[in-house]
Amino acid sequence: MSKPPDQSRPTILIVDDETSIRSVLATRLGMVGYEVLTAGDGETALDIFHNSAPDLVILDVMLPKGDGYSVCKAIRSVSDAPIIMVTALANLADRITGLELGADDYIVKPFSVKELEARISSILRRFQPSPRSALTSPKVMCVRELQINDDKRQVYKGEQLICLTEIEFKLLKLLAHRSGAVVSRDILLEEIWGYRPRDFFDTRVIDVHVSRLRNKIETDPKNPEYILTVRGEGYTLLDGDSEDE
Repeated sequence: MSKPPDQSRPTILIVDDETSIRSVLATRLGMVGYEVLTAGDGETALDIFHNSAPDLVILDVMLPKGDGYSVCKAIRSVSDAPIIMVTALANLADRITGLELGADDYIVKPFSVKELEARISSILRRFQPSPRSALTSPKVMCVRELQINDDKRQVYKGEQLICLTEIEFKLLKLLAHRSGAVVSRDILLEEIWGYRPRDFFDTRVIDVHVSRLRNKIETDPKNPEYILTVRGEGYTLLDGDSEDE
């Protein structure tokens, strides 16, 4: 039986059907200061998630009683809690599926616990409220029809409220701060995910999140008018004064 989480420490839910993996990860993450909950199948994972509201979920793809994809989708329908998908699948398309369903990151088995700890730390740090300055971070930014309210973490397109995940909101806010300029994938990777490009990474995780964001803010995501891809460089949010790329 899981004990009630210690509210003074971030709570991590580990979902994996292999007892040995759950045990190793729970021990290591507990040693570095996290409260840890574990589940061995999809049904138990969702029960624990709804009852305990963990701060982050480490979610294996291959699970009994509901695979990781269905669990990810169910969690994302009710919560923005960060999700790291864990997969042994070699096919990149299978890994990207988790991101498209709302996961924030993925890691491929076999992996080092140290690498996982680094990713957890980076993601949780990015999900903490950041200090605001009236001079450097306006409460509301407007880019054409988009209104981005930093205090309320809300985005409107005209009169329509656009529901974004935490990662999507931070991505849009960063692009809006630099509207009209090209923002490289390396900068997005470091600013949003907290990863140093020289140490990591498959930048397609960024492309998937940009695609999801386009699906929410663009009238026609296949012919975007707000977020444009600058081939070989990164992305730009058009402010209305920039020419199409």
